Amino acid sequence: MTGDPGAPGAGRGGTYHGFVLLDRLPTTPPALMRALGIAAVVAQAGIAVTGSVVRVTGSGLGCPAWPSCFSGSLVPDPRYNVAPLHQWVEFGNRLLGVLVTVVTIACVLAALRARPRRRLVRLSVAVLAGVLAQAVLGGITVLTGLIWWTVAAHFLVSMILVWMAVLLSRATAAPEAPACPVLPRAGQALLALCVLVLAGLLVAGTLVTSAGPHAGDAKTPRLDLPVSSLAQLHADLLIGFLGLLAGLGFLLRVVGVPPSVHRRYWVLVAVVVAQGVLGAAQYALGVPEVLVSLHVLGACLVTAAAAGLWAVTRCAPVAPPQSRRARQQPAPAELSTG
Repeated sequence: MTGDPGAPGAGRGGTYHGFVLLDRLPTTPPALMRALGIAAVVAQAGIAVTGSVVRVTGSGLGCPAWPSCFSGSLVPDPRYNVAPLHQWVEFGNRLLGVLVTVVTIACVLAALRARPRRRLVRLSVAVLAGVLAQAVLGGITVLTGLIWWTVAAHFLVSMILVWMAVLLSRATAAPEAPACPVLPRAGQALLALCVLVLAGLLVAGTLVTSAGPHAGDAKTPRLDLPVSSLAQLHADLLIGFLGLLAGLGFLLRVVGVPPSVHRRYWVLVAVVVAQGVLGAAQYALGVPEVLVSLHVLGACLVTAAAAGLWAVTRCAPVAPPQSRRARQQPAPAELSTG
């Protein structure tokens, strides 16, 4: 492949020696890049939900070793004194983790062949790094016997990865869109405060879970704090979050923003209200297992909706590169004058 002789990695005669095999691959179509970005969002949410299934079924130590299931077996083995259901639930979650890794690697490879690619590569590599770190954290969680703070951290990292995957999916629509805020400075600060409170809300939710009945294994010690007090903190943060969202909605109407921002805002409001109702029902009914997993799914949806609103407010729509170049060229009549 030939290129700019002065470009980094260019050899004598302008021959480029970097990414030789990668450059032989076809350019990634925008539709494929976007599909992979959406797949990354679904995969991250899916691994979080199946992780909750592991927890509520008491299968957290169904595979007590890592990365193998048992010290002498990579896969579930009926010879060990662990219920087969617990073995396969935990092992299934690990297999899904492999799928998540494959999807993320596909995003990186596709981003390297996308045009333009800089922002897509940064985001996809960041997601991959998070997935690998999450795998190590999962191993630590198992090897330490599901200590509550490791389980909480495992969930919170998943929420960060959901957020980043949404940004990746959004970037496929305008991969090189500059950071052109569509909100005034006060609106940006209010939205940032909403995100900060959402982070606190998620942390409080993990504390409620850590003190609750679903530890992932019957022998795992729980967080020694009153569930009722932690649930009240969680509810207070939710009320505060809804109040901030109400203020943000008023600001959006006053300053005037594109319709896409309004749509993302109302999606976020809808999923937050639904999540609040589900959480109240979950607490009133004694934390049934199915509602726990649905609540985790709701947390993923709230995080994804917040990330979508963040992304659409940070970057204003930009014209295609061809249109910008056309506008910069003088008109034929101007060329003939002077």
